[in-house]
Amino acid sequence: MTDLTSRHTAFVRLHEAGCFVMPNPWDAGSARMMAALGAEALATTSSGHAFTLGLTDGGQVSRDEALQHAHEIVRATPLPVNGDLENGYGDDPEIVAATIRLAADTGLSGCSIEDSTLRDGDQSYPFALAVERVAAAADAARSLNRPFVFTARADGVMIGSYDMEEAIRRIVAFEDVGADVVYVPIPPSMADLERICTSVSCPVNALAAGAFLRQSHEAFAAAGVRRISLGSSIARATQRVIHDTVGSMLQSGDFSALANSISGSVVDDMLTNE
Repeated sequence: MTDLTSRHTAFVRLHEAGCFVMPNPWDAGSARMMAALGAEALATTSSGHAFTLGLTDGGQVSRDEALQHAHEIVRATPLPVNGDLENGYGDDPEIVAATIRLAADTGLSGCSIEDSTLRDGDQSYPFALAVERVAAAADAARSLNRPFVFTARADGVMIGSYDMEEAIRRIVAFEDVGADVVYVPIPPSMADLERICTSVSCPVNALAAGAFLRQSHEAFAAAGVRRISLGSSIARATQRVIHDTVGSMLQSGDFSALANSISGSVVDDMLTNE
C-alpha cells in the first residue's frame, strides 16, 4: 500500500491535466472493487454513507461519524480519497477550518465543502459568509504543510436558491480566496458547464447525475472539466437492485432477477486485489 504522502501528491497531479473520473464508494468493500476496476482516486459520498446507517441524506450524520467513515475508506485502498464533508458541519468559518484540519488527520487527500446549510430547507449562505467560509477552509488547508486539494461547492443552482449568475460570482470569489477546485453541481446545461469552466482558472469538478448521465467522458473533457464525480449515483444504482429484486421476490415470488448477480469469485478477486 502506498504511503499517504505519495497518494496526496498523486491527487494533486491528477488535477493538473486531463479529465479523470472519481467514483464514490460507500464502504470499504465498494472502495476496493472500484480500485480493482481501475479508479485513480475515490471520494466519499455523504448520502451513500448515510444510507448505510439507515439515515436519510442531509445532516443526520455527525462530523465524527463522517470522518471515521472517511478514514475507513482511506484505509481500504492505496488510492487518494476526497471527502464529501457537506457544509463543514457548522456555519462559522472557524468550524469549517477545524473540519479541514480534522479531515487531514484522517488521511484524506482533499475534501469538498458546500455553501448551503444542512437545515431549514437546505438554504445557501449569504455571499459574504459563503466566501468567508471558503477563505477559512483554504487557509486551513494551506497550513497543513502537505498536499491537500480543497474543493469549494456552489450548490445554489442545484437546490434552487440562486441562479447561474450567482453561481459564477461565487466560484470566481472562491478561487480568489484560495479554493483549489470549484464545483457547481447540476447546472442547467452543458453550455452552462462550459461557462463554469471558462470563468475560472482552477480545475472544475462536474457531477455525472441526472441529465448529465447522458454525456460522455469526452464531452465533459471538451467542456473543460478536470474531474468527474458520481455522488450517490452508484450507491443508488445498487439500491435500485435491492428495491427491484427483493420487491419482485416478496410480491410475486419471482427470483429470476438474481440470475444476473455477479460471481462471488469475481468479487473475491476484486476485494483482494492490491
